[in-house]
Order: sequence, then C-alpha cells, then structure tokens
Amino acid sequence: LRRLLRGEGEIDPQTELFLFAASRAQLVREVIRPSLERGVLVISDRFFHSTIAYQGYGRGLDFAIIEEVNGIATEGLCPDLVVLPDVSVEEGLARKRLRDRFEKEELAFHKRVREGYLEMAGSDPKRWLVVDAALPRQQVTRLIWERVTNLLSESGLTPGAAL
Repeated sequence: LRRLLRGEGEIDPQTELFLFAASRAQLVREVIRPSLERGVLVISDRFFHSTIAYQGYGRGLDFAIIEEVNGIATEGLCPDLVVLPDVSVEEGLARKRLRDRFEKEELAFHKRVREGYLEMAGSDPKRWLVVDAALPRQQVTRLIWERVTNLLSESGLTPGAAL
C-alpha cells in the first residue's frame, strides 16, 4: 500500500475506492463527527461526492457499491452545501501545479468525472452550488459567500457568529 500511495504502480479501482473510504471514515470519526457534536461548522474540500465522481463516473465502478461503502465511511453524514467550482477539463488541468495519479489520467477520464459532478449537481440543485470558476476570483468568492450566508441564515445562524 505504501508503494501504491506514493504513486508507484497501478491501483485497482476497487482498492482505490476502499483506500479513500478508509481515509474518509477516519476523518469522520476523528474530526467531523466530534466537531458537529460540539456545534462547530465543518468545511471540507472533498467528501463522498468526489468518490462517486472519480471511482464511479471516472473509473466505472458500480454506483450501488460506492453508495454502500460511502454510507459506511461517512456514517450517513451528508453536507448541507456542496460547492462545485466548474471549468472546462482542459482549463482545470492547466491550473494544476502538482500532478497526482488522477491528473495523469487521459482526458476522457476527466471529462467523465466532470460530467459526473455536473449530473450530481443537477439532480440536487438545492444542495449544490455550481460556480463558473472561469469568472474573476472575487466574483466566485462573492457567489459562494452569498450562498453560505443564505444557508446560515436559514439555519438561524449569523455569518459573524459562525466565523
């Protein structure tokens, strides 16, 4: 595993699924669940949707298996808001500074992943915010902050109290 995680060699898609799920399960148990129980807002850069996108849409694994594994790993937690900064695959790859095993994949893989994200967002627009990441950075920030502020207000929280 150490060799594979360092990027040496190929990882079977199902093994990849389980490795990400194990990492996520540990994060949920050590950080996310205890924080939520203390009333702390949790912001994460990725959660189970990335597994659906990469291992499901990208790698072609069975969605039912991914859903079951994700459910176990996350203890059923689901984010209130998922922000998808969306750009073309070509632009997204051009912005990457460090290349990992995913960025080395063929363009078709990345297009499947992006389409997967967009499909998930389209099926649950109340939970998802898709932002055109080709917009100026300040505009992207403003759009995200507006949605977060609205979500906090709906929850009875004020942005200043939550920060």
